[in-house]
Amino acid sequence: MGRSPAPRVEARQLDKLAGYPFVVVAWVDDAGYPMSVATDFSIDAERGVVTLRQPAGEAAAIPTDRAVSVLGSHIRPTPGQGYDERRYQQLWGTAADAGEGSVVVTPTRAWGWDETEVPFFEYSERSVPQSRRYLAELSREKGRIIRPRLSAGWLFLRTTRLPFLSATAVPVLLGIAVAARGGTFDLGLALLTVIGAALAHLAINVSNDIFDTLSGADAANVTPTPFSGGSRVLLYDLLTLRQLIALDLALLGGAAAIGLALVWATGSATLLWIGIAGIALGIGYTAPPVKLVYRGLGEIGVAIGFGPIMLLGAYVVQTGSLSWEAVVASIPVAILVALILYVNEIPDRVGDAAAGKGTLPVRLPQGVVTGVYLAAAGLAFAVVVVGVIARVLPVATLLALLAAPLVWQVYGGIRRYYAQPYALMPVMGTNIKVHLYVGLLLLAGYGVAIVATPAP
Repeated sequence: MGRSPAPRVEARQLDKLAGYPFVVVAWVDDAGYPMSVATDFSIDAERGVVTLRQPAGEAAAIPTDRAVSVLGSHIRPTPGQGYDERRYQQLWGTAADAGEGSVVVTPTRAWGWDETEVPFFEYSERSVPQSRRYLAELSREKGRIIRPRLSAGWLFLRTTRLPFLSATAVPVLLGIAVAARGGTFDLGLALLTVIGAALAHLAINVSNDIFDTLSGADAANVTPTPFSGGSRVLLYDLLTLRQLIALDLALLGGAAAIGLALVWATGSATLLWIGIAGIALGIGYTAPPVKLVYRGLGEIGVAIGFGPIMLLGAYVVQTGSLSWEAVVASIPVAILVALILYVNEIPDRVGDAAAGKGTLPVRLPQGVVTGVYLAAAGLAFAVVVVGVIARVLPVATLLALLAAPLVWQVYGGIRRYYAQPYALMPVMGTNIKVHLYVGLLLLAGYGVAIVATPAP
């Protein structure tokens, strides 16, 4: 039987090469050194060949007895910003003498990238499996594990997603402020509450990354952003699964120890049940068999966990009991923190759908997703107004309404960049500010109310 003919590249890949003014031809010489030369070329897509002009001089002659690479590339420097219009098309094949000072190459493999078709960050993400295979092969050759590294500080920041602690700080500090307005404040218990809640939040972040990686959700998501897609430290081999589990257990253990110390100090069974509910929600967000986020309940879980549970927990530490004021104050915070997750899920929806994560942006059409955002954000501000009218919240908490214009910015950004993950990044950043600014303004309102309250 004769040999099967060598595969040929598609005509469209040859057509892409035709858009470059010249190409760089590269090969390995007889001594094993890489050689390259730039030259003119022409394309015959119908025949599936590239014809190269043979450069003058024997030293630069393109060999006709071995595989060569033919590369066309383009990049435009943008002062003060970097580069754009990046693209390249590379073909591999064996060159043959075509006479009259020319060489013909019949490509059998092709590889290319055009920034207008695939954004740089997505292109980089799609290259992760290839990079992992390369490092695995290099590790076998060297006889030791070789993987990417980050400094300890940056690795901890990335792994735990430390900057997102504002989602914890807002409800905890607000719960303490509500208690202080009622005349109860213990600085030592307040500090322990903040530290314990922060450790719990970081532990939840790490556990979610573990289960998202194991489920394949992170690998399926090729458009992560600084606000979405998780830390990806397992996917990038920055940490091993064992190391990540150890970190998660350490953070969870620290949070549990502080929580039990607070229960002992306050003698509150209510606080114990709030803590248990918080840990259960945090782990059950992605962990089987509950997997709230896979069932379209992740947004509700986050709202409860980073709204009433955090705020009421901090309030109970100070007072030992619950109050309607604390419950009402937790609702706007709960809605707005859920909307952080909600908007961050929009660029992840393709990868989430592939991994079976049934988030609301996966389940709902675009028009409904944007409409739900506006309605939910409006409800958060309406709760503040109603709370003041009902004399449950202090009048000064109406300061929170100053952040309302940001909601319209986010809404407009979602509508405009819904299908553009990287263009959506500034919108996601603004949406985080909505939650943070409302929280700070509510705290300011309580500060005014505390100062204005006559001493007993």
